[in-house]
Amino acid sequence: MSQITVKATTGRELGSGPSRRLRAEGQLPGVVYGRDADPIAVTVPHVELRDALKVDTGLNTIFHLDIDGTTEKVIVKDVQRDPIKRTATHVDFLRVADDEPIKVKVPIRLTGHAREVAEAGALVEQKLFEIPLVVLPTAIPLAIEADVSALTLDSRIAVRDLVLPDGAVTRRKPTTTVAAPVATRASRQGAMEDALAEGGDGEAAPAEGGDEG
Repeated sequence: MSQITVKATTGRELGSGPSRRLRAEGQLPGVVYGRDADPIAVTVPHVELRDALKVDTGLNTIFHLDIDGTTEKVIVKDVQRDPIKRTATHVDFLRVADDEPIKVKVPIRLTGHAREVAEAGALVEQKLFEIPLVVLPTAIPLAIEADVSALTLDSRIAVRDLVLPDGAVTRRKPTTTVAAPVATRASRQGAMEDALAEGGDGEAAPAEGGDEG
């Protein structure tokens, strides 16, 4: 688990005006909540928080928030952004404990090579890119891998086929498609030619409306 620590201070003035001034000074307003404790309004250095999350786990990073000398173990639960500039405007921190499951979203990564799909000229299309999990903070994976090696033109990978960390559960329906083959123009043309070759003993079917000599 990450030993990253980010400094935070309390006592900020609430409201949109003070929050704008904080952001202009390179600070980010936020709130710390969870674990049946009172929420705390805090301010964190924007750059310091951004750098703390520049790791493989990204927003799923568990780290320490030093709030006026008191340390809390947290995860970023939500980041509010400016609708136009997309810059962060507010951040929510959730208190966590190693033995208490939390809700996170984990990316899904396709692995392997779908040989049968490729040989047919088709492609593998990823339909689901992340999956919500309820999992212990100590067991959050970087990604959930979905091996497409055995994928065929008549099959697909669903949520039920994913291997989740021990004890982790998801609320996504087991039948939700993760990845499936998709035909390209070349593969459809090839299938049509194969069907014509197999169905006509080498003879082309008469054109519609032609002579029936």
